[in-house]
Amino acid sequence: MTILVGTASWTDPTLIKCKRFYPPGCSSAEARLRHYASVFPLVEVDSSYYSMPNGANSVLWAERTPPEFVFNIKAFRLFTGHQTARDMFPKDMQPYLPQSDKQNLYYKDLPGDFLQEMWRRYLEAIEPLRSAAKLGAVHFQFAPWVICNADGIRHVEHCADVMQGYTMAVEFRNQTWFDDRRRESTLALERERGLVNVVVDEPQGSRNSIPAVWEVTQPRLAVIRLHGRNHETWNIKGAVASSSRFNYDYNDDELDSLAKQIVEISKAVNITHVVFNNNYEDQGQRNARTLMGLLDDAVAGRGEPSAV
Repeated sequence: MTILVGTASWTDPTLIKCKRFYPPGCSSAEARLRHYASVFPLVEVDSSYYSMPNGANSVLWAERTPPEFVFNIKAFRLFTGHQTARDMFPKDMQPYLPQSDKQNLYYKDLPGDFLQEMWRRYLEAIEPLRSAAKLGAVHFQFAPWVICNADGIRHVEHCADVMQGYTMAVEFRNQTWFDDRRRESTLALERERGLVNVVVDEPQGSRNSIPAVWEVTQPRLAVIRLHGRNHETWNIKGAVASSSRFNYDYNDDELDSLAKQIVEISKAVNITHVVFNNNYEDQGQRNARTLMGLLDDAVAGRGEPSAV
């Protein structure tokens, strides 16, 4: 079995500021990525959610990482049903946005030819990673208001149609997709369309939380995404939310339990990706290193991770 472990982003401001992961003098974009890739075999690109990715960056990322290094890249927020501010669209396309007093636009607000061009540019921007055989999954984290109804299913299938030929991983943020009534139909949809069910570890009890569904829906890949378990910060709002929301340090017992589950699910697929999204300071990097040690021991037969 092949299990790749990494983190969501390698340039979070709190990670750089804490000065515990990058060595002294490692201050350029190139140096940071090269150092990160010397420690981990996988990273998730989160910046492509907030703004459209850049093909020139993709070329540099491919050049600055080892041959077997893998990038998972998040889908642009417009495609996943999130509100998108006008200034987040490519500058040359902004004059063609619908004229209204709405500062935030949604997928449904835009004409088909505009959307088609957005998709074309997105795929063009990530093509250098695919050409270098370094593109893992394109990660679609759908908005909490994309629910499991006719419209929601139609949009997921539309994205799957556009992404044919790519590995598309799906993370839902609304409980309706995995409630008792619709769990099996959601998994069936993912299997039918070849979509990777993203197994999440996250605080429970909120409308935008889903349970950890340890099911494989695509034989080539499983994706486990670890958000931490900080209930107090899960839904905070404001400028600090992007870093502080995922402020959680997994303890050894929690990582031990997760390692056991990861080993089991990995038996059903070719490759497993584990992404730590607790991206406050160096928590994700430290937790990822610990988990890698536990997984190495388990896979090598030197010790079976124990359940909590």
